[in-house]
Amino acid sequence: MLPPKAFLDALASQAARLFSSEGPLPHTEIESQFKALLQSAFSKLDLVSRDEFDSQMAVLARTRSRLEALEAKVAELEAKQNPPAS
Repeated sequence: MLPPKAFLDALASQAARLFSSEGPLPHTEIESQFKALLQSAFSKLDLVSRDEFDSQMAVLARTRSRLEALEAKVAELEAKQNPPAS
C-alpha cells in the first residue's frame, strides 16, 4: 500500500492526464473514465464495503453486550463468594 501522499500524488497525476487529453471528451466519457480511475485507486487501498463495516459493527456491539453481561455475572458471583466483612 502506498503512503497517503504518494497515493494522492499518483491519483492527481492520473486525473491530470485524463483531463488534459487531446480533444474534448464528452461528459459521460470523462465521468466513466474518472470512475474507473477512482475504482482502480481504491482497489489498492485496504478498504471494506459499507455492508461489511456495518456487519462488523453489529458483531462488535453484540460482543460488547455479552461481555458486559458476563462481567456483571462474575462480579455477582465474586460478591456471593466473598461477602463483605461486617
